[in-house]
Amino acid sequence: MKNNSKYIKFTFLLMFLMIIPMSINFTFGQTLPPPPPPPQPGVPIDGGITLLLAGLGAYGAKKIFTKKED
Repeated sequence: MKNNSKYIKFTFLLMFLMIIPMSINFTFGQTLPPPPPPPQPGVPIDGGITLLLAGLGAYGAKKIFTKKED
């Protein structure tokens, strides 16, 4: 009976020593949440303004040439 008691104590000690590090790892070993995404880049205004100015120039040139014809 004495041998059986040592075996049970050893088993509980071994289980205790195996469970505690796992529980600490699960508790403190969690990763941080991912960082927020970077802000969206600003809208490039160069392309739109260039096309608008080109359209206005073409419209103005058409108006000038049609006035000269009249």
